[in-house]
Order: sequence, then C-alpha cells, then structure tokens
Amino acid sequence: MMVLYAILAIIAIIQVFPLIWLLFFSLKDNQEVFNLSPFALPTHPKWENYTKVWTEGNISRYFLNSVWYTAAAVLLTVLLASLVTFALTRMKWKLKGTVLGLFMVGLMIPVHSTLIPLFQMFMKVNLTDHPLSIILTYTAFNLPLTIMILLGFYQSLPREVEEAAVMDGCSVNRIFAQIVLPMTSSVVATTVIINMIYNWNEFVFINTFISSDHLKTLTVGIQNFIGQYTTDWGAIGATLMISILPILIAFFVLSNRIVEGITAGSVKG
Repeated sequence: MMVLYAILAIIAIIQVFPLIWLLFFSLKDNQEVFNLSPFALPTHPKWENYTKVWTEGNISRYFLNSVWYTAAAVLLTVLLASLVTFALTRMKWKLKGTVLGLFMVGLMIPVHSTLIPLFQMFMKVNLTDHPLSIILTYTAFNLPLTIMILLGFYQSLPREVEEAAVMDGCSVNRIFAQIVLPMTSSVVATTVIINMIYNWNEFVFINTFISSDHLKTLTVGIQNFIGQYTTDWGAIGATLMISILPILIAFFVLSNRIVEGITAGSVKG
C-alpha cells in the first residue's frame, strides 16, 4: 500500500510541475526566460506582467468574453442534451432510435472539416463576427458527446419515482425539472466540466468566425503579445496562467460531483 501511495504521489508531483513552471515563467522577463533554468525562481518577480496583460493587453475583455461564451454554450448544451436524453430514455415514440443514431453520427464528423460550410452559412444569416456563431457551434458539436454520457445514467434511473409522481398528477415538465434533473446532478456536473474545458480552450472557431477585437477570447487574444520582431514571453505566461485558473477552480468545486458521476455511470450504465 505504501508503494502505491508513493507512486501516486510521484505522479501527482509530475502533473503539478507544468503549473509550477508556468507560474515561474509568467514572473520573468524575456532575458530570464532564455538565460535561467525553466524551474529557476525569477530574480525579481515581474508581477507587473499580470497588470500589463489585464490592462494594456485587453485581457480583461477577452476573459469576460471567454466566460460569456463558455457559460452560455455549456448551459445550452447541458439543457438540450438533458431534454433529448429524457425523451429518448423515458418516453415511447417512433423514430427515437433513428434520432439517437443521428446524434451519434455527430461524434464521427471531424470538427475542422465543417469550418467552410459553417462560415458560409453564418455569412448568409449575418452571424459572422457575432457571439451566436460561437455559442451555436459549441453547442452543436458538444451535444453528441454530452448525450452519450447522460444516456447510460438516465437508463439506470428507477422508474418507480416517476410513476409515483404521475399518480400524484405531476406533468412531464415537472417530472423532468423537479425529479429527473436533481437525480442526475452528479453526471450533469461531469458533462459541465467536460464542455467547459472544450469551450474555454477552443481556438479555431473563434479565430475563423470572429474578427472584431472586442469579441475575441483569451485563446485568440494571446496573439497580441506576439510581434513581428519581439515577443513578450512573460506576458504570454501571465495570460496563460489567468486562462487556466477558471478551469482549475471549476474542477475543484465540482470534483466530488464529477467522481460521483463517473462512478455511478460505470456501475449503473
């Protein structure tokens, strides 16, 4: 048992190393980045790198855009996926197998192969350089995976609770909102963090559909510190450090729920 704990501790330390390196990296200037060891402490920590990127680099605007796009897309994806999964697993209707198959086909479509068709479609409906183009794209591409994660968990839910609710006169909408959703909170937390990671780190769609600077996100805004002749590496490190904090916070907040969702899905699904 002690050997197992030792191995797990070593793995944990190895996984934390990139964060430590990035923190040190973000507190150095260009000279220290290239002259010092990657894990060497900065001679004079450049905390002003964070102030610089937040104010001069317009990172505050990019950060808010990332939060807005990610939150809207995650909420829409999880809500729609929950409704679809509820209809597929708790209702009897024709073609539900076909509908499920169509959603699963979405898992096999290469994301970047759709760039040109999507761009042309958004141009026709005047949604290029608009937040909706990003939110709708994220939602569409995350729906199949989210439905697949929810599917096994929904199929294992006891029907007795819903039958009792029906006997008490509960409508389908109330069954979904007040009974099923609370029962699936653990697996929903798992899908939330998975969607959040994808949406927060996405680059290609933002870079393709959004041209206005005030609508860009952190992943694209980081290019502001890459010039034709010079690159501010400390500022890039500070931007990257800021960009990973929301993901880390969300993971720590939802970690218990995520473990519950994965465990329940593996046992019941």
